[in-house]
Formats: sequence, structure tokens, C-alpha cells
Amino acid sequence: MAHIVILGAGTGGMPAAYELREKVGKDHRITVVNAVDYFQFVPSNPWVAVGWRDREAITFPIRPYLEKKGIDFVAKRVDRIDAEASSLTFSDGESFAYDYLVITTGPKLSFAEVEGSGPEGHTQSICSVDHAQTAWKNYQAFVKDPGHVIVGAMPGASCFGPAYEFAFILDKDLRNRKIRNKVPMTYITSEPYIGHMGLGGVGDSKSMLESELRSRDVKWITNAKVTKVEPGKMFVTELDDAGQIKKEHELPFKYSMMLPAFKGVDPVAAVAGLCNPRGFVLIDEHQHSPKYRNIFSAGVCVAIPPVEVTPVPTGAPKTGYMIETMVTAIVHNIASDLKGEPATAKGSWNAICLADMGDMGAAFVALPQIPPRNVNWFKKGKWVHLAKVAFEKYFMYKMKNGTSEPIYEKHVLKLMGIERLEK
Repeated sequence: MAHIVILGAGTGGMPAAYELREKVGKDHRITVVNAVDYFQFVPSNPWVAVGWRDREAITFPIRPYLEKKGIDFVAKRVDRIDAEASSLTFSDGESFAYDYLVITTGPKLSFAEVEGSGPEGHTQSICSVDHAQTAWKNYQAFVKDPGHVIVGAMPGASCFGPAYEFAFILDKDLRNRKIRNKVPMTYITSEPYIGHMGLGGVGDSKSMLESELRSRDVKWITNAKVTKVEPGKMFVTELDDAGQIKKEHELPFKYSMMLPAFKGVDPVAAVAGLCNPRGFVLIDEHQHSPKYRNIFSAGVCVAIPPVEVTPVPTGAPKTGYMIETMVTAIVHNIASDLKGEPATAKGSWNAICLADMGDMGAAFVALPQIPPRNVNWFKKGKWVHLAKVAFEKYFMYKMKNGTSEPIYEKHVLKLMGIERLEK
């Protein structure tokens, strides 16, 4: 009997556990390890931050749902991975052996790279449900005494979709409260242009998103390198396309949500030869670690190069569809290894995203993620908002009840009016 340990119980780790249980059967032990005892649906955090969702709507306790499928669960923080000895050490000193390790931890939020940023500093975050709840608490105080808002993404950020979402959702909520006229808004981003999204743009994303920001009276600064945040003031260096300083800004604000750059989580990043310099797991085309053949990885924690060099560093996003295909590849390759067969399954480098805008939304498909592409599709409309609401409910239902079906391929594409992606 092999012991397969999945480190991280997010949108990669939970489906990996369910798929593995179905694929390898009851003959092998599966354990999910997570620092907290609850699952959180991260894409809904922008709604939590404006009070459109509460914590209970987007979280649930992990243990009872995994145990129903015969999957073990350990709610402890891992402090050390001994990849040579194939063991984990928890924060309480206990050691835990594995035969296969699947790393789906998600990222470390690197607020420390910009002085004064993050919930412990002077900006809000929607990267976790805890952060979103803090953002909601501070937002409730803000609407009683409104002022300038700054939303955007820090240098090195790679997940730009939620920043756009939050800007539009915030705009809609302020209009609902009839105080939008009291709130000047600025979108600050490390992207070289609006709609780049770490992907070099998708379809007509540049002009469409610029148009949406203009129609909502949101000003923007691109090629923006935030250097420091003080109480009520953000320091931004704006670069030109050649990477030279174009303008220095000192922007006042009363409320700000800025997405940070990501790094690999500490115990993963500390394993010699496992990660790149920023702590992201190096993988081959079969999701294997090239150095440790019993370690696999999927999701935001894997190393993917940026699609292009930009004046201010930007990373490439790992969207839900891509994570789903990475997980499926891992499951098939572990099953093959257990049978003594070579790994053949590969993850997809295709990107699919549903981005909410409050009462409408934008959807894109980039196939492959790195241009030039076979499919370069970007659309907007009220249907995207409705599709994202439906997807939230469906995903939460499937994570509670177990799924081995490809959610994005079978359901999200149909919501977008696409039957299938080109293989």
C-alpha cells in the first residue's frame, strides 16, 4: 500500500484527493494536509470584502467530507519537508512519512516586498477569506466617511483578474449606496497596459477593460511600481515602455486593496533543488519534480515563466482550468507509477477565466496561455456575472460531495457557450 500525501486543500488539493481516491481505489492510503481545517472558495473573496457574501457561504469544514470518501485529513502546519527521506515535520514536531507527495499549497503572499502594504500595513487584501473579512470590516468604516480609493496590483503580481473584479464590484456597491460621487477611484497596476493581465492581453481585453474603467470614472496608472505605503498615502513610480522613470506619484487614499506578488510557501521553498529562486516548484511536463521523482505539484505554487518581459515585473496567472488539468495529469501519472508504467499525462497551458463586474462580467479563453494562440477569446455581458454565481454554487457543492469530473471542461465552457477546447 502506497501513502499519497496532498499538501494543501484548496482548489487544487481537494479535487486531487477526490480524483486520486477514485483512480487508485481503496488499496492505497490518501491523506490531505492543510494548515487550517476549512476549505475556502477564494474566487468569492471580492464579494466577501463588500458584504455580498459572508464567511459561511464560501467555507466549509474539510474533515467530514474527505472522511466520507475514505480520505484522511490532518489540520496542521508543515514546518519542514525532508524530500530525501520522504517525510514531513509538523509545527508540533510530529513526523509524517509519504510515498508520494502532491504539493498544492497555493502561494505565500509577499506583502513584505512593498513596505507598509497588506492587512498588517495600510492596504487591504482579498487573497484569503480572513483578509476579505478584514477588508469588509474596514470598508464598513470607510463608507461612513468616504474618500479616495486605490485598487490594483503590486510589482511582481501575477493574478490580476481579482484586482479588476474588486475595482468593478466596489464601484457597483458604492453606486448602490449612492455615494460613488464621493469616491474618486484610481487603478494602479504593474501591467504595461490595462487588460494585459499577465497574459500579454487576451483578444480585445485592452480596449474593453479601458472602456469599462472609463465608463465607471476610474482613472489608472500602468507600468506602476509601488515602492512604499504610508497611512493614507501610496508612493508609486511610473515607468515608460523602456523601463525608465516617467513620473513619481504620491497618491492619497482612504481605502486601498492591492494584490501582492506571490512566492512559494516557506517549507516548500526551503527544499534544496525543488524550487526556483522565488520558491515556486519546478516541474516537468508531467507535473513531476525533476529532482524528486515522488513529488508532484499543481496550481499557483508551480513555476511558470512570465509570458513576456515587462518594464515592471509581472507574472503569469494560473487559472482554474489550468489547475484542474494539472491535477488530473498528476492523478493519472501516480496511478501509472503504481502500476510500474511510465508517466504520459500532461497538464494544459490553456487559460479560462470568469471575472465578475458587479452586475455584469468578462470572460476570456487563451489557448494556449502563452501567445501566439489558437484561441484568443474575450467577451463581456451580464451572463458572465450569472455564470460566476452559478459556478460558485456548483463548485462548493462538488467539493463537499466529491468529484472526479472535469468541472471546467464540462460546465464552465458550456456556461461560456463553448462546447470544448481544442486539444
